[in-house]
Amino acid sequence: MLDKIFPKIHTEGYKFLVIFVAATVILYFIHGFLGFIGLVLSIWVYYFFRDPDRFSINSNDFLVSPADGMIIAINEQKGPIELQLENTTFTKVSIFMNVFNCHVNRTPLSGKVEEINYKPGKFLNASLDKASEDNERNYYRVRCSVSGEEVIIVQIAGLIARRIVCEVEQGQELIQGERIGMIRFGSRVDIFFKNKKILAKVGQNVTAGESLIASK
Repeated sequence: MLDKIFPKIHTEGYKFLVIFVAATVILYFIHGFLGFIGLVLSIWVYYFFRDPDRFSINSNDFLVSPADGMIIAINEQKGPIELQLENTTFTKVSIFMNVFNCHVNRTPLSGKVEEINYKPGKFLNASLDKASEDNERNYYRVRCSVSGEEVIIVQIAGLIARRIVCEVEQGQELIQGERIGMIRFGSRVDIFFKNKKILAKVGQNVTAGESLIASK
């Protein structure tokens, strides 16, 4: 119960929490109501950077969600040109994370990080289709060492988000559901894959590392 009320937070959150708490103390001495607003914002920052443990199915027969949030699109389209995959057709699932979702992202399957490709860009509303091509984003190409299956995960910064945090390295072996990074303050994650049966649907709320997105 205490873990749910006081969840552990991501290391990225500590500096923000210190800033907001310090500002709250100052505001309180200026006016009690201002201090109350600061307290509410401090609590929000604490929960925004929460980093709960998740428990994956541990089977590469399934893909788990790379992000908490709502599925806003499922479609067939060409792969990212940044990874020279523009001539290959993938299924793409887009997940929008609002400012109340947990923003820690996870790998949908176990495998090796074959490529990481960061692209600077704009900060459009992450729910827009063109955000996938125009916004700041980070690509991860993960390949299963057993089946050779390849999945592309794309972290996309949003209207408020200003920094994508990458926590893995090229060549690193990952376990399904393992943390790969986070995006600060509202954003989106796209996942590209092939030869899978879709289990999720548009409008569904999903949980990173646990909700099943697709299967064999």
